[in-house]
Amino acid sequence: MVGGAAVLSLDGAGLTIAAVAVFVATLTLVIAQPKGLSIGWSATGGALVALALGVVHLANVATVWGIVWNATATFVAVIVISLVLDRVGFFEWAALHMLRAARGSTLRAFFYLLVLGAAVAALFANDGAALILTPIVYEQMRALGFERRQALPFVMAAGFIADTTSLPLVVSNLVNIVSANFFHIGFVTYATTMAPVDLVSFAASTGVLYAFYRRSLPARYDPGALPAPEKAIRDARLFRAGWAVLGVLLGGYLLSEPLHFPVSVPAAAAAAAFLVLAARSEALSSAKVLREAPWKIVVFSVGMYLVVFGLRNAGLTAYLSDALRGAAHAGLVPAALASGFGAAGLSAVMNNMPTVLVGALSIHGAHLAGLTHTASVYGNVVGSDLGPKFTPIGSLATLLWLHVLETKGIKISWGQYFRQGIVLTVPVLAITLLALAGWVALVH
Repeated sequence: MVGGAAVLSLDGAGLTIAAVAVFVATLTLVIAQPKGLSIGWSATGGALVALALGVVHLANVATVWGIVWNATATFVAVIVISLVLDRVGFFEWAALHMLRAARGSTLRAFFYLLVLGAAVAALFANDGAALILTPIVYEQMRALGFERRQALPFVMAAGFIADTTSLPLVVSNLVNIVSANFFHIGFVTYATTMAPVDLVSFAASTGVLYAFYRRSLPARYDPGALPAPEKAIRDARLFRAGWAVLGVLLGGYLLSEPLHFPVSVPAAAAAAAFLVLAARSEALSSAKVLREAPWKIVVFSVGMYLVVFGLRNAGLTAYLSDALRGAAHAGLVPAALASGFGAAGLSAVMNNMPTVLVGALSIHGAHLAGLTHTASVYGNVVGSDLGPKFTPIGSLATLLWLHVLETKGIKISWGQYFRQGIVLTVPVLAITLLALAGWVALVH
């Protein structure tokens, strides 16, 4: 009865205050991670408090699980694939090829590595691109004799491009999967809309990164100082087999929409195939790869999204729905800009993981139709993908990325990151959202 009394006492303003308080407290713990507290435990604690206070109900658990299970399973599978390929030397092999192909031109190397980062982000998710590729790029720059100031543009660019070009496929970013699952968007339909937009984002990102860092780039380097790409391969058999598995994986993605099965199915099958192959390799351990998989994301997704659902139950997403409805009445471009910059702003201050669901719930509550609905849905994805670059707390991947850099002796203060994030992200976000509005008007 105590629980029932607590629930009954939280109506109106009390429910709103409780929902906000639980959300803020949970998010603070997730971002700060005091004494190494796992994000899974923080989110679970927040969800249990929300349930105890009546902010969310047991029925909401099934609803949230229906939203996040496919996204979470796909994300874990893709990261497992990335970890196996990293241990085999796949990404180092690719980076060395890019640096040798540049033939000593630092400008060409800068562009080629951006292309590599965009490709890795598209196929292996932004987290894999930022956390795996960045240390490899930094080590290669140091091997070429670059000073810290000269290597920094490559390091920063690798982290930036991983997020700004994580738009093209459903599997390129966890928030993409959540949004596609929420609005029942198939793999091919999503890619048809967002792949061209991603190309615009890549071009804009390349332009702003070059303009910002061009004076720090040395003119030339000696490609002879680099080892042969083949030296990076630690298991040739697994390396060759990996190409076949990746080909089957892409085929599975493409068939997921017409055959009506979730993208987590081919992703999980490919991850299992890689683990079986890795079990027979002396270069890596399947057990270690499984231990390093982001299992805490599974718990975090359910817990954090339950806490976010409490905001919806308290009626807070209705305010955002009203704002989106007003923007949609003004036209297609305002709808795209409002959803995109709104999601970006929320991602910057409260992390993009809860933001994408807040945005999706708000769009659903706005009852939009036609092109403005389409532009708002994809604008929310663009804002949630690019918005985290404004601040270090915008995504968990950025916090981990900064930690990885610090272990390499590169300390980037939050103030320095914020100043660069604002300058680099605002123009790319605006250009990408305008491209989205134009493309939606053209093809839908």
